[in-house]
Amino acid sequence: MCSRRYGGGRVRSTTPAEERYIVLSAKRNRRTTAQQVANQFLAATGKQISRKTVARSLRGGGLYALRPVVCVPLTRQHRTARLQWCREHHNWTEQDWAVVLFSDESRFSLSSDCRRQLIWRESGTAYRPEKSRKRTDIRHAVSWCGQAS
Repeated sequence: MCSRRYGGGRVRSTTPAEERYIVLSAKRNRRTTAQQVANQFLAATGKQISRKTVARSLRGGGLYALRPVVCVPLTRQHRTARLQWCREHHNWTEQDWAVVLFSDESRFSLSSDCRRQLIWRESGTAYRPEKSRKRTDIRHAVSWCGQAS
């Protein structure tokens, strides 16, 4: 008769309760880095853990380091102006649009560290208001035609 012996493998550095604490501290301040969460954990418990352990615990809790969605807060005046612009240009031909240049804010980085600020968020929550970063510059969204509400 043969049976599997439990307890084999590497000893875990954190308990399930400590992993829940790590996830909770990342949810309280979603803009903290994994190293900052590890430092907070050290201050709270006196136990040293690596940033990779923090990242694994957060992934286990359903949190991923992702870029926040950038959105422009639109006022009623902005929406009205956009709707008016769309109505004025809805009958343009391809020749009219051929001379229009649409620009975007594409970033190109030759180094591996692009210094983008990431937040810890769950998959599928990109467009929730608390998970997005507001932009005050309206000129970057002029070409979008939305409905006034």
